Amino acid sequence: MIQQHNRFALRVLHWVENFGLGIILLATLVAGFQELRIMVDAGTVTLTDLLLLFLYLEIVTMLGLYYKQGKLPVRYPIYIAIVALARYIILGMKEMDEWRLIGVAAAILMLTLGVLALRYGHTRFPYPEDGTDGE
Repeated sequence: MIQQHNRFALRVLHWVENFGLGIILLATLVAGFQELRIMVDAGTVTLTDLLLLFLYLEIVTMLGLYYKQGKLPVRYPIYIAIVALARYIILGMKEMDEWRLIGVAAAILMLTLGVLALRYGHTRFPYPEDGTDGE
């Protein structure tokens, strides 16, 4: 009986997860097309526009990896955060005081060091091939 409830709960969670991922994909595609329309209407492409499109592409790539592998690499949201912070600096550089700029740059550095630590740990201490965590 408990096993039947567990299977039902897993099916419901799987459905909710796929529904949520579908909504994220749809919203990302809509936002990307809206941004393209804004660039076409303006007749110009700026670096901030390109970074925003890159963010959308990273989100789509992250969703694709999740569907392909069934798990989400932790690095991808960190990459997205780094690009988002770089875009924040580019957009607000003129109005930003030096302490805020140093703080955002420090955040980018910390995220970059986090990715480096994750990559080092993954190559130095790889996961077992069967997907278990060794326990």
